[in-house]
Amino acid sequence: MRKFDEIVVGSGISGMTLALLLGMNGRSVLLLEKSSQIGGSMARFRRNGIPFDTGFHFTGGLYRNGVLHDMLTALGIDDLITPIYIRSPGGNRFVFEDEAMSVDLATGYQESVACLQECFPADSRAIGRYFEMVESVCRRTAGMDLRKSSFLPPFLDEDYVTLGDALDGLTGNRILKGLLAGFSMCHGVKPAEISFANHSRVSYEMHKSLARVEGGGDAFIQAFRRRSAGLDIETMTATHITDCVDVKNRRVGRFVLSSGEEVSCERCIFTIHPQEILKILPRDHLTRAFVERVTEFEPSVGIFSLYGVVERDDARGDREDDFAPSILSLFPTSNLDELIDPGHRGDQALVIMRSLEKANGKTYEVVNACEVSFVEHFRKWGDSSRGKRPAEYLEYKEQRAERIRERILGVYPEYRSSYKVMDSASPLTCKDYLNSPDGSAYGIKQKIGQFNLFGRLPLRNTYAAGQSAVLPGLVGAMMSSFILGRKLLE
Repeated sequence: MRKFDEIVVGSGISGMTLALLLGMNGRSVLLLEKSSQIGGSMARFRRNGIPFDTGFHFTGGLYRNGVLHDMLTALGIDDLITPIYIRSPGGNRFVFEDEAMSVDLATGYQESVACLQECFPADSRAIGRYFEMVESVCRRTAGMDLRKSSFLPPFLDEDYVTLGDALDGLTGNRILKGLLAGFSMCHGVKPAEISFANHSRVSYEMHKSLARVEGGGDAFIQAFRRRSAGLDIETMTATHITDCVDVKNRRVGRFVLSSGEEVSCERCIFTIHPQEILKILPRDHLTRAFVERVTEFEPSVGIFSLYGVVERDDARGDREDDFAPSILSLFPTSNLDELIDPGHRGDQALVIMRSLEKANGKTYEVVNACEVSFVEHFRKWGDSSRGKRPAEYLEYKEQRAERIRERILGVYPEYRSSYKVMDSASPLTCKDYLNSPDGSAYGIKQKIGQFNLFGRLPLRNTYAAGQSAVLPGLVGAMMSSFILGRKLLE
């Protein structure tokens, strides 16, 4: 039986980050991935040789001394990640369809403040106050500064106030509230349910800068491969833990793998969905309270994605001037509590992203769209599997993809004859490919007053990290690994 210092379960961005941190500090690490390739939602796929993003599209914090830049620097891979900043006019546009109003957010924190104050002069003081509150939260959150060391950052007063209540206390302007809550699409939780503090932690770096990454999520995967070479990190794909045995004094003695091999370790860290962790840990060593706590976690929103490319007749090789990277958010209403609700009828919130992708010596104009979806909408097909979906589901998927295509062309009518849909994906697609229990986009909801699964679990040598632990998304998932990794290395 082989023994490792640590086993890391799940090779998404959190698992890769944690494996690197431990390996760089002389630990022997086994990184387990249930899928056939590492990377989780960071991994791209290709159609006709054209790369498309799955779960990673854009991020904040890549500027010098930004939280993401600092984490990449600590891992020694900052020079392997090339940001493509979204800076062009109209590069980050919000459109409120029911009010027939659009707002182009500026790049930069103070620039964002000035831009909104110019658009809403009557609410100038409220806008300034909002950004002061966001900055204050992030300044006092230890986990957002690698120079501070804290295992469990203390809760702030703002952790007990919802985003909705905070906005209601600042302004009655519903469009402005919709704009300030707009990055709720990056955590998938209603303003009435998420704390003002957690929304601030998610949105702060995105207000300061927005960027895509050259090579998308694959760039992070390749950086992990290069940095882990020579370290004592072994990666096993298409492999997962099936059983925890020889449990004594609340410590797992052996972990049985799907390959039949048994391994042991000093500590096993799960970076997967909490409900998947619950399936692995032996129930007779868990309290009813713990099981109920995990079972009651609710899924965040899901995403229905459309992947397409603009095929032009001309043979221009440089399209930088007229196809700059951009993000356009279409909100049918400014009420995000309504939009992030399974009961919402009509068009859903839609985020359209344009990017230039290079492959096979060619440059492609890629237009991807992510429409808010809900696991509840797909529950009747939940027992089906990829390649074996019922005709009813396939018809629904086709109709929804066509509707999204029409919405894209409504914004970009110049693509009417040139936009070609290459593929689409629903939450069920994510459920299958990412081994998620529900296919949600951000794991569990980050609800106010909720204690997520993070740190030590009921069995002493088992721990939890990942995007469901501290904050959702790339930055939140990596942050959880840094916080826990530092603690384990003490």
